[in-house]
Amino acid sequence: MTDSSPRFGFVALAETWNGRMAMLGFVIGLATEMLTGQSILGQLGLG
Repeated sequence: MTDSSPRFGFVALAETWNGRMAMLGFVIGLATEMLTGQSILGQLGLG
């Protein structure tokens, strides 16, 4: 039994999870800025 669906590259499942993780990272970034009062770059010592 062979599975002809691609496992790597721009597949719908990978893009869906990539988008979800990007949204989660953005919300976490905003939350840390609100809690600490510093920007993300300021927390990393770059700004």
